[in-house]
Amino acid sequence: MTEQELHERRNAKWHTDGQPIRTGDDAREFIESVGFCLMYPLRPPVLVPTFIGAWAGSHDNLPTWQHAFADPRAKDATEVMVRTLRQKHAFEAPLFGETDMLVSASVFPYFYGLVGDRNPRAAIKTGTRSEYSPLAAHVFQVIQKDGPITKSHMAELLGGSLSEAAIDRALVELSLKLRITRVDYRADQGAFWDVMLRWCPDAVREGMNLSIAEALTALVSKYLECVVAAEQTEVEEFFSNFIGRGRVREAVNALLAAREFQFTHIGSKTMLQVPPPRPTQAAPRKLVRPGQPIARRPRGLRPTAAKPVATPVAKNVTPSDSAALPVAPEAPKSE
Repeated sequence: MTEQELHERRNAKWHTDGQPIRTGDDAREFIESVGFCLMYPLRPPVLVPTFIGAWAGSHDNLPTWQHAFADPRAKDATEVMVRTLRQKHAFEAPLFGETDMLVSASVFPYFYGLVGDRNPRAAIKTGTRSEYSPLAAHVFQVIQKDGPITKSHMAELLGGSLSEAAIDRALVELSLKLRITRVDYRADQGAFWDVMLRWCPDAVREGMNLSIAEALTALVSKYLECVVAAEQTEVEEFFSNFIGRGRVREAVNALLAAREFQFTHIGSKTMLQVPPPRPTQAAPRKLVRPGQPIARRPRGLRPTAAKPVATPVAKNVTPSDSAALPVAPEAPKSE
């Protein structure tokens, strides 16, 4: 494979080859095919498809989330994305901070297994060793009791003189562990939040039953299928947003040893690639199989023993109703 062929295959898979998605069915099929994508591109760029790119049919001149309000393509793309989330064909995983990550229904349990709270039914405890602030614990109690709920309604129930920025920070803490999610948007009220376990209980339970090693190896495999081929440093860079690079390296080595990956030379670069199906296989395998038990391990996968994982750290996260589930993007407000 040449570098040009690699770009052409990515463009075809990511719908940036002049063949844009236009309907809800298109959106569902696209997200299911790639497994996960960002809503808008990031600067510096991250090697992963974007929903706005698939909608535009190109990766040229795409807006970041800060400039989406001024791009007419963003409004229609966001409306279709919101419908996809409402129908639970995909789920939101705000793990990149500045823009949402959309994860297909079949892949989401693996992301939950990697970064989600292992005991989502338990009440949130606060203290010096807690992952959550006292305000995050109070916000969670409100969402658990009264959700789906808007941010303005939360502020009323919490009382006091809480600023919008303070509530945003609490929502970020809860979102990073996939405790809560945005489930709807109404133009006159804004985004609605609910407890993740209540919104998609089956997916959360499946994720809870996966080891970190199993979830990581499956996600690394899906990522490589999504990008067609990538250097190992690119794989490590992407997953370092959720877990330590050492664990990613272990997962890649395990997949190489199991012959799930192979090295290939593309131009002057040595890249990882999922090998083509062997002649004995009746059909191309899928490491993540929609509709099948999630606990079934992908063929040949031998995950390494799970180790404690550091809590992912948000990078420049400032969530707002207009940043994730708007029907019409609005200009970002300065704080």
